[in-house]
This record gives sequence, structure tokens and C-alpha cells, in this order.
Amino acid sequence: MLTLDFNFFVIAAPAVIFAGISKGGFGSGAAFAGASILALVVPPGLALGVMLPLLMLVDVASLRPYWGKWCWGEARLLMISGVPGVAFGALLYRLVDDDFLRVLIGTISVGFVVWRLVLRLDWVKIGSQSMGNYAGAVAGFTGGFTSFVSHAGGPPVAVYLLSKGITKAQYQATTVLVFWVINVAKFVPYAFLGMFTLQTGIANLLLAPFALFGAWVGVKAHHLVSERVFFGLTYVILAITGCKLIWDGLS
Repeated sequence: MLTLDFNFFVIAAPAVIFAGISKGGFGSGAAFAGASILALVVPPGLALGVMLPLLMLVDVASLRPYWGKWCWGEARLLMISGVPGVAFGALLYRLVDDDFLRVLIGTISVGFVVWRLVLRLDWVKIGSQSMGNYAGAVAGFTGGFTSFVSHAGGPPVAVYLLSKGITKAQYQATTVLVFWVINVAKFVPYAFLGMFTLQTGIANLLLAPFALFGAWVGVKAHHLVSERVFFGLTYVILAITGCKLIWDGLS
């Protein structure tokens, strides 16, 4: 059950702003931190249900500044392959309980941090060789699945796009377009699975200004703030949040 009290909004407002900043300016890679943080205080399914309409709002707000700058061929492949990933996520959701989702979201959160650390240490090279259509389809399917179960589709999509050697603006525009389509595809199964309630709708209305503010900050920060600083903070938040979710799910 979702209780819209002071404690909820103390957690939810910063989480939504953070997600908006990520989607608006840093390629959606860390936007799922909002859902991970919310899952600490509400059931995971409702946390995902609260965040999806807000992420869709940020998608719309972020489309205009990057309109037409995306790489259409890569975006189309990721969108087409992402929809089956969404369907697979919906099937899995019907078969598992809240504790499994907590462990899954926590594992994805910690895995994101480990993945970024591996890249930072140059243990894996991305961008030195362009990935083909098969790799793009796998990235799209994986991104659709992880986006459904935790709003964390950014990492697999990033691996594929960064191998293409595209510019920062092209990367940002492509991820905005791809996840706008994937989030639209997620909306119907979320509704059928009961992840939207009257309480999540009220929360969406009250949190919408925070989401738009985050998107606005993200677009501005895209040109002003170092990605290293932003993601450094993200890693700390996700590592702590992910470990807590795993602990709660297992215990």
C-alpha cells in the first residue's frame, strides 16, 4: 500500500528530481535511481508505477531540446527489439513476489555501479569497435526488459550506442527517443498488472513539478556539469540503495 505522507515525499521528491536530471541531461543512464530509492519505502511494483508516468513526462519535456539530433538507424533497432523485452518483463512480473523484485532491482543497481567501475578502470573497451545489428538487438531486448522491471534500461543501450562513436548530443537525443517509445510500451502492461492506483495517480500529480524541474536542470547541466561529477554521486547512491534492497529482499 502507498501512503502519501510526509515521509514519502521527503524521499520521493529528491528521487524524482534526480531522475529528471539524469534523463534530461545524462543519457537516462541513472534515471532508474529514482525507482530504486522509492522501493526502499514502498512496495517495488508501486514504486515502478509511481515513476513511470513521471519518466514519461520527462521524456516529453526532453524531446524538444534534442529533436532531430538522434541516430535514426540505431534508435529504430533499439526500439523494435526493446518491445519484446518489455513483454518478457511483464511475464516475469506476474510470476514473482515483492522480495524477488527488491533483490532484482538491487542487483541491477549494484551491477550498474560495477559496470561503470569496470569501464573506468579500462578493463573493458567500448567505442573502439562498432557493434553490429545483432548486438544492437540484444541491447534493445535487454534494455526493454530491465526498463520494465526497474526502469534501468540505460546501461545495455549505452554499451551499444557508445560503440558507434557518436557525439554526446547524438547519444543523449537517441536515448531520449528510445526510452520515450519503450516507456509508452510499458504503460499498458503496468496498468493491467495493477501497478497504477489512485494513490500513485495522486502522487504523480504532486510530483510532476519536481520531475519537470529535474528535466530542466538536466538540459542545462548537459552543457555545464561534468558527467564524472554527476555519475560519481550516482554510484554512491545506487551502491547503498542496491545493497539495502538486496538485504531487505533476502531477509
